[in-house]
Amino acid sequence: MSHLPAIGFIGLGIMGKPMARNLLKAGFSLSVSSRSKEKMDELAREGAHPCHDYSELVGRSEVIITMLPDYQEVRDVVLGPRGIRPYLRPGMIVIDMSSIDPTVSIEISKQLAERSVHFLDAPVSGGEQGAIDGSLAIMIGGDADPVQKCMPIFEALGKNIVHVGPVGAGGFTKLANQIIVALNIAAVGEAFVLAQKAGLDVQKVYEAIRGGLAGSRVLDAKAPKLFQRDFKPGFRIELHRKDLKNAMEAAKNLQIALPLTASLQQYLTALCNQGEGSLDHGGIVRFFERLNGIEIGKKV
Repeated sequence: MSHLPAIGFIGLGIMGKPMARNLLKAGFSLSVSSRSKEKMDELAREGAHPCHDYSELVGRSEVIITMLPDYQEVRDVVLGPRGIRPYLRPGMIVIDMSSIDPTVSIEISKQLAERSVHFLDAPVSGGEQGAIDGSLAIMIGGDADPVQKCMPIFEALGKNIVHVGPVGAGGFTKLANQIIVALNIAAVGEAFVLAQKAGLDVQKVYEAIRGGLAGSRVLDAKAPKLFQRDFKPGFRIELHRKDLKNAMEAAKNLQIALPLTASLQQYLTALCNQGEGSLDHGGIVRFFERLNGIEIGKKV
C-alpha cells in the first residue's frame, strides 16, 4: 500500500465530515456513507463518491474508516446483519476512529481476523476544531504493519500520532484522555464559581493563572467560551458521559477504583437529565453554577 489507498468513510458527524474533507484535500480517493444525504451530497461536490449501500462502498475501497457515536453503531456497521463484513476482502484494513469500549474493539478485531482483515482502533482527541484543522491527536491500537501502511491517512488527519499498543490500546488511551479532559473542565467550573462569588473579574483571574501551573489547553479552550456563554457543541456532554461510562466499565473489569470519574459521570447524567446533553462539554461548568446559584461572567 505504498500508493494512497482508496478509502471508504462511514459517519459524517461533527468530527467525521471535516476529517473526510481533509482526506480529500490530501489527495485520497474517498467514498462516503452517512444517514444524512445532505452531508454526502456536500462532500460529493468536493470530490467524494457517495455510496448508498455498503457493498458499493467496500468494493471501491482498500481501507474502511468508521467515525460513529458509540460501540453499538460500530458493531452494527462492521459486524451486523446489514454491515460491511460480508463484503470485506482479505488484506483490507478497517480503522475505527470512534470513541468506544475497548473490549468491543478487541471483539471486532478477532472476528475480522477470521476473514484475514486487519482492524485498528484509533480514537482521536482535539474536538471539532482539531478535526477541521487536521491537528487531531490520534491514539492507535493494532499490529505494526497495518499501522505503518495507514500512516499517510493518519498524517492527513492529525499531528500527534502515537501507536500505543495492540488493538484496544487506542481505546484505553482515549478513556484516560477523556477522564483528564472532563476533570479539567470540572475544575475550571469550580474555580471560576469561586472567583465569581468573590466578586472578581473572571477574565483577569484567567489571565493571571493561565501562565502558571494551572494553565492547560483545556483552560485556554474552554474559559473564553465560558465567559461568552458559548456552549455550541464541538464535543457534546452526552458523548463525554458515554466515554466516562465506558471508563467506569473498564475500571470494573480491571477491578480498580476511579472515584473522581464516578462522581463526574453522575454530574454529566444530571446535566443530560436537565436537557443539556447536546451542549458542548464545556457546559459541564453549568452543574457547578446551578449548585451555587452563580453564572460565571455575569456582572455582580
